[in-house]
Amino acid sequence: MSETTEQRNSDEAAVTPEAPETPVTPESSTATVSRGPLGLVGGVIKTARPRQWVKNVLVFAAPFFAFSKSTDRTGLLLDAIVAFVAFSLVASSVYLINDAIDVEADRAHPTKRNRPIAAGIVPVPVAYGAAVVFFLAGLGVSFAASWQLAVVLGVYEAVQLGYCFGLKHQPVVDLAIVGSGFLMRSIAGGVAGGIALSQWFLLVTAFGSLFMVAGKRYAEIMLFERTGAKIRSSLKKYSASYLRFVWATSAAILIMSYCLWAFEIRQTEHNSVWALISMVPFVVAVLRYAVDVDGGIAGEPEEIALKDRILQVLGATWVVTLFLSFYL
Repeated sequence: MSETTEQRNSDEAAVTPEAPETPVTPESSTATVSRGPLGLVGGVIKTARPRQWVKNVLVFAAPFFAFSKSTDRTGLLLDAIVAFVAFSLVASSVYLINDAIDVEADRAHPTKRNRPIAAGIVPVPVAYGAAVVFFLAGLGVSFAASWQLAVVLGVYEAVQLGYCFGLKHQPVVDLAIVGSGFLMRSIAGGVAGGIALSQWFLLVTAFGSLFMVAGKRYAEIMLFERTGAKIRSSLKKYSASYLRFVWATSAAILIMSYCLWAFEIRQTEHNSVWALISMVPFVVAVLRYAVDVDGGIAGEPEEIALKDRILQVLGATWVVTLFLSFYL
């Protein structure tokens, strides 16, 4: 989720402190796995984590708010799509590098040993080569929108590589890097379409990201305290009370920033009352999600969003009220 390991939590949640009784080798973990060219291609695709591309819909956030005033709506939409594709490719390159770096640790892990690189389906050199291809492909696609998008992708890659090569073990720094990944997605959508990003938009995105990341880490700590499940080493330097403080503070700033932004939208959009109404579903949705955080079950934010029907209704209502504030 760094974002390079956000997808790992569902695995980690089911892991007990006991290590495998016998050493794990690539051969022992891939007895039933197809090898050869098709297996290699399938392994690379699996390691690229296409399921995680759903996070990249954040690139459409800035274009959504600018769409009503755009003189070239088709161009704006196409630029946002380019940003989505480019960010997905670059993010996949990070996943490949992260798994290549952690290959030995993953082979000693009861569940991560089945990942394509750890299982020997994808050799480490091939993983690094594929990562370069994904990154260069993402950069190439980004120039179809703007060179500024390529700069954002380059910064994103550099920050995430720093995370992979050691910063993920540094408390607080790891929270900031994971949160920055979501923020840069939102910025990418803005620069791709040449959109001037509001200060409120950036504040809401930044503290919304920190709220979700701190909540995710808090859920992992709570799971560890309840079950003794294996957790990442950096989390051992946090306490549950500290993470609770971080996500509570982030939630407060997030709500305040959005409410101030809503008042600004009202003033700029013909005094529309719908901008103010949008605060209701937004705040209730944050508080609803905070229930899951407080209960320690927010380890997979995307799973909560897909399963919580009330949260989905609140999200849809929020989008509709914003749409009405711009177009009614």
